[in-house]
Amino acid sequence: MTTPIWYNLALFLIKPFYQWRIKKRATNSEQYQTECLERFGPFQPALNTATIWFHAVSVGETNAAQPLIEHYLTLGHAVLVTNTTTTGQARSQALFAKDEYAGLFQAVYLPADQKQIVRAFFTQYQPKILLLVETELWPNLLDQATQFDVPSLLINARLSEKSAQSYAKVSSLTAPMLQCLSQILAQDQATQQRFNDLGADLNKNKVVGSIKYDIQAPIGLVEQKQKLLQNWQLANRKIITIASTHAPEEQKILTLLKPLLDQHRDYVCIVVPRHPERFDAIFNLCQSLKLDTQRRSLGQKIEVDTQVYLADSMGELWLWYALSQVCFVGGSLNEPGGGHNILEPLVLNVATVIGPNYFNFQSIVDEFLNSKAILLGQDAQQVVQQLQACIEDPALAEQLNTDAQHVLMRNRGSLQRHIDVIDRYLMDVTEG
Repeated sequence: MTTPIWYNLALFLIKPFYQWRIKKRATNSEQYQTECLERFGPFQPALNTATIWFHAVSVGETNAAQPLIEHYLTLGHAVLVTNTTTTGQARSQALFAKDEYAGLFQAVYLPADQKQIVRAFFTQYQPKILLLVETELWPNLLDQATQFDVPSLLINARLSEKSAQSYAKVSSLTAPMLQCLSQILAQDQATQQRFNDLGADLNKNKVVGSIKYDIQAPIGLVEQKQKLLQNWQLANRKIITIASTHAPEEQKILTLLKPLLDQHRDYVCIVVPRHPERFDAIFNLCQSLKLDTQRRSLGQKIEVDTQVYLADSMGELWLWYALSQVCFVGGSLNEPGGGHNILEPLVLNVATVIGPNYFNFQSIVDEFLNSKAILLGQDAQQVVQQLQACIEDPALAEQLNTDAQHVLMRNRGSLQRHIDVIDRYLMDVTEG
């Protein structure tokens, strides 16, 4: 494909704004300079060439791709991971910048989608395959993958109805872009159909399920959980975690939880905001509600009188879920919302409550709802009522968890189906 002139002109015009946004969110000048170089060049030296290149937008996509990335690193393949967000980049480093992967793993930001910049990126890093996680599509990126004869696969692909409508508005750009893809591995039939309607090649679009069903708890999590339960004396505490929250979810839920936290001193609420830049705002909210609050970032622990524990750290969400009897998965009460991954707490047998705005995970959530394996609250008040019900009625929580395990078991296997397809392309590249 040849990307339209208007698209490249638009990218040129918004470049100063893009650089301003990078500077605004950078914590210091060194971080700003590093990110600008990775976005616009000159790029970091390539640790390896002929890599398997994964692109994952942010934390959720990185977590989804984790078992695939670990599979290929463990086999000794060189892997390049790019991210769009700073939180995604931090998550990649936390997961894969380990001694056992030294010399094989490199993480950088995705370059800006200007043709000459993307061309320079391909020239420098020389990947042998490009694996785009879930929905991240860029016209010049796919155009240059075709020019450099690099197979490009959209893996664990999902596309909500809302996103499909947005892509349809620029059909002259979307259809040729989708035609560049070597393969689409869709999570479900609804996603497959939406991509087909937008112009994808029907012969290169297949349903293989979601890798997310194959996730497993991190190694050492049980020991870490038991250590905190003992050291923080949590055995008799009733722990609610509200995770991946957005404004104004924390304000609504904590306001409604306050009478319960005041009345039941064995209750404690762990709050895990989605975005680090909101940590201080959430702490100030807790102070204004006169809730006794401790912070992870200050090395504080849950004390006897702690009502709220602000988990203002990165990469520890699994731990907070593991400590809980019940959780709320955020991004589902706010507007427009969209929701976040419910599978992590369910894998840990944590009763799970969500709000009504979960379109980013429509098919997954619907299956659990149909099996009565999670609870859905239409508003914050109903969510809090359901959280309390699970705390006060262990039999309810146990039944939810039993039903959730049945759903998880019957949906596993997508990871191996992804590997089978990717390996065929790797074999073709190697033989070629």
